[in-house]
Amino acid sequence: MPNRLPALAGIRVVSAGQILAAPFCATLLAEFGAEVIKVEPPGTGEANRGNLSFEQDNRGQKSVTINLAHPEGRALFRRLLDTADVLVENLRPGALEDWDLAPETLRQTNPGLVVVRISGFGQDGPYRDRAAFDRVALAFSGITAVTGYPDRPPVRPGYFVADYGAGVFAAFGALAALRARDHTGRGQDVDVALYEAVWRMSGTHAASYGLTGRDRPRSGNYYPGVVPAEQFETADGHYLVINATTQRAFERLCEAIGRPELVTDPRFTPRQNLLANHEAIHAIIREWAAARPLAEAQAALDRHGVPASRVYQVSDIVADDHYAAREQVVSVDSPVYGPILQPGVVPRLTATPGTIPGPAPRLGEHNREIFTGLLGLEEHELADLAARGII
Repeated sequence: MPNRLPALAGIRVVSAGQILAAPFCATLLAEFGAEVIKVEPPGTGEANRGNLSFEQDNRGQKSVTINLAHPEGRALFRRLLDTADVLVENLRPGALEDWDLAPETLRQTNPGLVVVRISGFGQDGPYRDRAAFDRVALAFSGITAVTGYPDRPPVRPGYFVADYGAGVFAAFGALAALRARDHTGRGQDVDVALYEAVWRMSGTHAASYGLTGRDRPRSGNYYPGVVPAEQFETADGHYLVINATTQRAFERLCEAIGRPELVTDPRFTPRQNLLANHEAIHAIIREWAAARPLAEAQAALDRHGVPASRVYQVSDIVADDHYAAREQVVSVDSPVYGPILQPGVVPRLTATPGTIPGPAPRLGEHNREIFTGLLGLEEHELADLAARGII
């Protein structure tokens, strides 16, 4: 019988993050059973409140309000952290230290506290104090330089790769630090820079530069050395990505398009010739795709086991049976927008699957629960703190 106790049951996370990366990290932990308490400024909340992304990236969290600019607010914040396993923050580097809340100071009263620190450029190094958002991090990471076509300026990727990538690495770092705590009893810091999350996913770009001394140019949809792999327009105006880059996949592709002789064509064998003549093989596939509708082309490729997919838009995703079967498009009831579509929980665990605990919280929705129930404040103390703008 699978154990249905959530994987992170018993873990308490305090999130002092805003916008994307830190809230996303905290929500990933919440979806697998951690209690996540989001700390926001009273009155206004975090800067991203009111936006759709807030509703998605903070789902399943609890909200309390604390004025961290006030000494009493910082004292209350520290009391909360004394009950926590993890603090997630993306304040500017040095902000915790300026408030006398440096991680080692916090661990004087809570030795096991893991502090996840997300910033544009990291907690040290010559650029630590530079400001950064996702797009700046993308530029600094090298991904912008190689995205687009060689005869046009670089373009940004279509998703917030740095913010969400950093959130994933931060959640991984939190879990690694919690596992280390099992052995040592001590917490530690997890230092995640937005640009480093993208750089870590850059593949062999560093190795290639080290061997050749040359930067990789922008090459549009063609990736050097990955052949055949392109997107092709079908007769009914759709785009179909075909990626048959192993020898066996190439052979299956040749069968699928009715050209088995291409496997032994001297232009395309040995493999070095195929790479050198990528434009020729892509032209042959392009002609084949252009002569038939998407459904016919996809069916032929599927029959032969060739990796291929239509280029999906969100309208395709929400209507797709496979996304539905794997619960990857879900509806979450937002107190602001009503039911809104969102991605599902990733990854899927067989014994302790994650769930969406609920929508993003209303500002200060859990003040009474946390401050009186968890920290033991009296009602009159709660009212006094609220009246003075501390909470």
